[in-house]
Amino acid sequence: MERFVLIYIWLAGYFQLGRVLSVSLRDAPTLGSKNTPRLLSKDTVRGGFEYPVSQNHSVFFFNEDSEEMYVGGTDFVLKLDTGDYHVKEKFPLEVTGQRRCQGGPCKNIITVIEKFQDSLFVCGTNGHRPQCWKLFPSVNNQSSEIVESYEGTGISPFVYTQNSLSLTVEGDLYAAAPLDTDGSSLQFRRKAGHRTNVWMYDNWVSEPTFISASWVRRVEDPDNEKIYVFFREKNSDHSPEADPWISRVARVCKVDEGGSKRFFQNMWTSFLKARLVCGFPEESLYFNRLQDIYVMHAEDWHNTRVYALFTSSWNSTAVCIYTIEMIEEIFEHSTFKGYNKDIPHPRPGTCVQNSKSLPLATVNVVKDHPEMVDWVHSVHYTAPFYVSSNDYTKIAVDRVQSADQHIYNILLLATDSGKIHKILEAGSEPFIISETQLSSSSTIQSMKLDSKKKKLVVGFSEKISTVDLQRCQEYNSSCADCVLARDPYCAWTKFGCTPTVPGGIQNIMDGEINVCSVEEQDQVHRAKRDIVSTAPADLWTDHSVPLGVPFYLSCPIDSYHAIYTWEHSGQSSPCLQMQSNCLHLIPAIAQENYGVYECVSKEKDYTKVVKTYQLSEQRIPRIYKKIIPGERNYASADVSQTALIVLGLAVAALL
Repeated sequence: MERFVLIYIWLAGYFQLGRVLSVSLRDAPTLGSKNTPRLLSKDTVRGGFEYPVSQNHSVFFFNEDSEEMYVGGTDFVLKLDTGDYHVKEKFPLEVTGQRRCQGGPCKNIITVIEKFQDSLFVCGTNGHRPQCWKLFPSVNNQSSEIVESYEGTGISPFVYTQNSLSLTVEGDLYAAAPLDTDGSSLQFRRKAGHRTNVWMYDNWVSEPTFISASWVRRVEDPDNEKIYVFFREKNSDHSPEADPWISRVARVCKVDEGGSKRFFQNMWTSFLKARLVCGFPEESLYFNRLQDIYVMHAEDWHNTRVYALFTSSWNSTAVCIYTIEMIEEIFEHSTFKGYNKDIPHPRPGTCVQNSKSLPLATVNVVKDHPEMVDWVHSVHYTAPFYVSSNDYTKIAVDRVQSADQHIYNILLLATDSGKIHKILEAGSEPFIISETQLSSSSTIQSMKLDSKKKKLVVGFSEKISTVDLQRCQEYNSSCADCVLARDPYCAWTKFGCTPTVPGGIQNIMDGEINVCSVEEQDQVHRAKRDIVSTAPADLWTDHSVPLGVPFYLSCPIDSYHAIYTWEHSGQSSPCLQMQSNCLHLIPAIAQENYGVYECVSKEKDYTKVVKTYQLSEQRIPRIYKKIIPGERNYASADVSQTALIVLGLAVAALL
């Protein structure tokens, strides 16, 4: 009976191994591909803040100069210390009034946290009756205060899953949120503040999904500053081959106060929109579903860059890059779609000190023909900057100064499976530096970059995680490992691979290791030759294995840009890739299978031995017993049983 149990365990393990291998081989990145990460961080990132109860929605607010951040959840706002993420203050914000909602008690899910005028301005769903509050945190021994502000329709959605966004600009609050409980009547408005409240004309957009809004400063010309709104809307072309969505960029003037009392009062007089194009124009193949936006501001507004994340109907994502100068070129010089007359003066969309005095002809063009004929193409025009089969959901971009004082942009992309990809923008080709697994059980709800501290704050339903963008210890094996990473956050110094300092060793553009010292390069070339005698204990493993049993060897993959092989007795065999491991399977151990095995990685001109195994024969004593006539001899079965146990244990160790 015991023998049959062992056989069952072995078979179960064998088929489980086959299943895992098939899934892993299907999902794993291809070794040596440029669109794969160099580093795979196998462990989830520790630290941060864990919610006592999982949250359906979370929203962050923090200033980069502050040591505090505010987090909104269900019925509360928390003030956290960004050093160790302990709760400094809690603001209870339960539903106002005693009401019951469908499915149970009403909840107030916080959807907006903004610094507005003299307070922290917070809005929530408030049991499907949006409400806003002003929060005054405790300062200098004065207790905190919560002041009920006003009804929040048009600022917060009725349900947290409905589309919304908010933005504060010089004491004014801009927002987009549904005006009706079913999520309809969605438009971008200036909702509160010093200036006049203004809103959109209903015909300007068709079932929009607002993605982001950004104020672009013009220090030398503040009266000509614009607020750019990025969204997608329903396509009026309903043909089967047409994508149901079109991505847009719109703009309004900060000084716009609406039209005169007679015409277009409290309506934007400067609203214009244009199509945002990302794809392959020569093939008429476009990514039309805008997913997320990150605006990287520059001192000169012309150079402010817009990083746009798109998805497509063919399960692919892309990043396209634009400049505000390119966007302005379209708004300032394109003709107006459907308008064939002379363009009036001032040109529709122009920022003027007194929008109420604009000529009727100018406002009428904005009212009836706000769309530009020309499309806004990306910086790279003929193709997106980056295309991937990963399902990315959010994007942030950091500006990093390297050891030689050059500036590089790093894209931080969140996947739908809880990972962060760090991607180098150096020239026209993207380079995936690393992949970090933050959660294997939930998707990313929110993400914000703290560029000054070089950290990425990521919100999940169960926790808030902080990613240190300067995790240079991951490349600390050698100068070559540090340089090959092409990570502008890290440089090789006498202390190892450390956060970048002037004079540190890097080669961000190419990752060529010839910048390392002669001693370092000699060490690299010696690594493979001398591995048998000099390998550290964690790289060398001895195994004693019986003849005839199946066996496998495994070594970790730390760079998907490298090619991995197994070398044994002068012969080389390819790696069987299983996610983050490189396997070598031996169906049945024979005499020629004993000896030294080396798992070797090669990336550019850098070759190193990752793992070494010594396989030697294990002799199992045969079991002799008197054979009784009519009784079966199980001696050979006992040996096979041992083999089954060995493979079962091997499979268990692998899984």
